[in-house]
Amino acid sequence: MGFRRKRREDIRPELTPMVDVVFLLLIFFMISTTFVEQPGISVKLPESTSQQVEREPEEIKVYLDEKGQIYLKEEPVSLGQLQSRLADMGDKASTTTFFLMADAEARHGQVVRIMDAAKEAGFLKLAVATEKKTSQ
Repeated sequence: MGFRRKRREDIRPELTPMVDVVFLLLIFFMISTTFVEQPGISVKLPESTSQQVEREPEEIKVYLDEKGQIYLKEEPVSLGQLQSRLADMGDKASTTTFFLMADAEARHGQVVRIMDAAKEAGFLKLAVATEKKTSQ
């Protein structure tokens, strides 16, 4: 008696589901990646050789670009609006660090006016942001 043998098919793993999973993982990691906090404001900080101070948990960031525009928490404000917003902080100002990020090309007078506004509002801690000087 001659029985026919069944032809064996080659066993191959199915690649389509694996490609789908890898693609979904790629999309997940691209979306969930965190980036370094950089404002949308273009500020070129001046260089300094002084050491870095420790950052306080409570701080208020004020930006000054080269054109003289003031930003409070990335929102454009005038000097008068900045003074009133800082004055609204009340007693909280004495424990909060005033963090000034002024462009290297900003006018010195505008920087001093912003620092005076912070002092008048009751801020006791003032930090001026700089970049570390590169040795040449």
